[in-house]
Amino acid sequence: MSDVMNEVLTLRTNLAEYPQTMAIRDGRVTSEIVKLDICGPDQAHNGFKDMLRKGAYDAGELAIVTYLQAKCYGKPFVALPAPISGRFQHHCAGFNKELGWLDPKDIEGKQVGVRTYAQTTGLWVRGILQHECGVDLDKVTWMTVGDGHLEEYTDPSNCVRLPKGSDIGQMMLDGKLAATLQGVDLPKDPRVQRLVPDPFEAAKRWYAREQVVPINHLFVVHEDISKTRPDVVREIYRMISESRDLTEGGLPDPFPPMGLEANRKGLQLAIDWAFEQKIIPRKLSVDELFDDTTAALG
Repeated sequence: MSDVMNEVLTLRTNLAEYPQTMAIRDGRVTSEIVKLDICGPDQAHNGFKDMLRKGAYDAGELAIVTYLQAKCYGKPFVALPAPISGRFQHHCAGFNKELGWLDPKDIEGKQVGVRTYAQTTGLWVRGILQHECGVDLDKVTWMTVGDGHLEEYTDPSNCVRLPKGSDIGQMMLDGKLAATLQGVDLPKDPRVQRLVPDPFEAAKRWYAREQVVPINHLFVVHEDISKTRPDVVREIYRMISESRDLTEGGLPDPFPPMGLEANRKGLQLAIDWAFEQKIIPRKLSVDELFDDTTAALG
């Protein structure tokens, strides 16, 4: 990472290929002062651990849950109010209906699979199950396959680690798990039933009431960049905004907006639920997630 003012700054960047980032990746959106050297893995989440533990990247997308943990544990990154991805999550939990019907509260006292407890999909789905469906999350045993991205973090006591390589989707189909929280990785199998009743309509009702689209990933930069080159941070924000505008077919409607105030309610919800679910050790404020440069964006 060069630190010479007015020089083109090259940043090692972890940014996956989505419709909304394609214009940055294919060169339609560029800058005269910063070059994003996109060198992360195809699936960005596979780079989060190296970003935070080894400093492998100067900038890139980061799961909202991982970022909240990073702030709690003093990692040197600051967010831009620029969501890279987000979606409704009501449809992301499933069970095998041929093994018996499950209403949401029926998972209490049972084992439910999730890739990692601190996975963002897990955060949002558990919050929906708790606040919309009345599930006592402490009465569920969460069966996980991997650890979190932060070395300092430890799963809550009602989590159990499965053997490495376990296929939680297949375990759910086989009846070894009552249900799984998997998002797009739910098995494409006719036996799979969504745990939240009529989830797509439920999501529409929730949005009409809350006006929040759950954020999956935000863009972050190393705090030194924000301190020494605020012009670069503002330029990255512009690039993300322009790339979103150039999304083929347009962004999904609705989609998490750009800007701090437009995202404040959704960020507060992520903080509240992460604290309730023992994913972060203290309740952050939304304003702690940004610095003077990034808070002013948008």
